[in-house]
Amino acid sequence: MLWPLVSLLAAVLATLLIGRVVDRLLQRLAARHPEAPVWEQLRRCRAPLQLVVLTSILLAAEPLQRISGIEDDEDLRHLLLLVLIAACGWLAVRVVAAALEAVRTRYETVTEDASRVQRVQTQLSLLRRVAGALVWVVTAGSMLLTFETMRTVGAGLLASAGVLGIVAGIAAQSTLGNFFAGLQIAFSDTVRIGDTVVVDGQQGTVEEITLSYLVLRLWDYRRMTVPTSYFVSKPFENWTRRDPGLLGWVLLHLDHTAPVEELRTALHAYLSGSGLWDGKEWSLQVTDTTPSTIVVRAAMTARSPDDTADLRLAVREHLIAHLRDHHPQALPRARSDP
Repeated sequence: MLWPLVSLLAAVLATLLIGRVVDRLLQRLAARHPEAPVWEQLRRCRAPLQLVVLTSILLAAEPLQRISGIEDDEDLRHLLLLVLIAACGWLAVRVVAAALEAVRTRYETVTEDASRVQRVQTQLSLLRRVAGALVWVVTAGSMLLTFETMRTVGAGLLASAGVLGIVAGIAAQSTLGNFFAGLQIAFSDTVRIGDTVVVDGQQGTVEEITLSYLVLRLWDYRRMTVPTSYFVSKPFENWTRRDPGLLGWVLLHLDHTAPVEELRTALHAYLSGSGLWDGKEWSLQVTDTTPSTIVVRAAMTARSPDDTADLRLAVREHLIAHLRDHHPQALPRARSDP
């Protein structure tokens, strides 16, 4: 009884030692090559790697046979084989995720174009999900094939796969449509993580993109979930697809006596001292008139949709305050004189 326990303890210690050695090696490689983030990302694979090593050692040495009390050696080996296959799938998923994350991190350091970074981030996110799904499907199939009964009925399953595929395709049209829509979104660059979009009158920022749905963070921090098929079948607004900068505008209904030229000067002076204005464009024009008021539009640009919204509110407040303090007669009034 002592020898199997010693063998099991030796297998566990060997597993921990190998995991630590590999982790230290990756840590040194990451320190030597900081321009290659893949080594630092691969350190996340330590847990599945240790499980693969441990099950491999147990399959080779078989120290659990006497301890567990299992008389049938084949049952124990089959159990360990299933664990090994699952651990290999886990390790493959971690390696793919680490590699794609390293690619994203590396790309962010070599380019300053925010739109290209968002596009690559969206594509890599969906690639990680697709690759993970494929790895787990292959892993599950490999585990099933280790059972004798599954190998026996394998021919029948393959023969009926065509009929089942047609039935499943008809039953899951919506799911498959969202799946292919997610792939189309990833590689057609229509929507990216971080884009500001308007869907059914709701403005939000794309926070997450999966193969079946998108998550939008609205201005009040609510989350709106939209199927990916929506973005390939219906029109929507993308405010930051090419340039995150936007032109914002403010409408003021004023009296006919409003000093437009002075208001224009006040607007430019305020924008010049504001950190929200990007310094590109601005204007103040009379766009319409009614028998009792004129419509003045103040337009200005900002670097992002959030800055544009804040700048619009600030400009409206400043212009109204300027008129209230210096030209109160320019504010709209209800005339009673003939």
